[in-house]
Amino acid sequence: MIHNLRICFVGDSYVAGVGDPRFLGWAGRLAARTISAGQPITGYNLGVRRQTSADILSRFEQECVPRLEIADDPRVVLSLGTNDATHEDGRPRVAPAESAANLALLLDRAAARGWATLVVAPPPVADLDHRARTALLDAEFVGVCRAAGVPYIQVHQPLSTNPVWLEEIRLDDGAHPGAAGYDEITALIAPHWDTWLASGR
Repeated sequence: MIHNLRICFVGDSYVAGVGDPRFLGWAGRLAARTISAGQPITGYNLGVRRQTSADILSRFEQECVPRLEIADDPRVVLSLGTNDATHEDGRPRVAPAESAANLALLLDRAAARGWATLVVAPPPVADLDHRARTALLDAEFVGVCRAAGVPYIQVHQPLSTNPVWLEEIRLDDGAHPGAAGYDEITALIAPHWDTWLASGR
């Protein structure tokens, strides 16, 4: 019997892999890695550039339900927050408390449907003020995921001092890396991803 593993990768431009000339991003790299290890997987990339946690919350179930409803092992990987921390008109697009509440709602809705969930932290951008706001949001997300019993992968801090990541985002648009940068973030996520797939959580 084939293990019907389906995973929705839901989030923003980092999930979509913007800037990657291979058009894989970290989500595609993880899926390819799993298939190469002998585990069939159906992966759905539901990353949308510039979306905030509020935007993602509004489309989450509508997009995931038809993709996961017949899976015997339905899963969701979430990654969001960088766009929430973007300043427009002198304030964040989404206030930190609202961002945390949106993530909590996403996790609640996934749990209610029996979807095992993994959350990847928002990575750092080049702008130091924006990076600091994202770091504060990252700390909020730690608590949200801990309360929900959902694994949270903290990529923000290691990437903030990663020379490959920082150089690649500097050479592009200040936010998105190229292939080598996506290799770096994938390497950080991969061990946690393997544990999550093995545990079912």
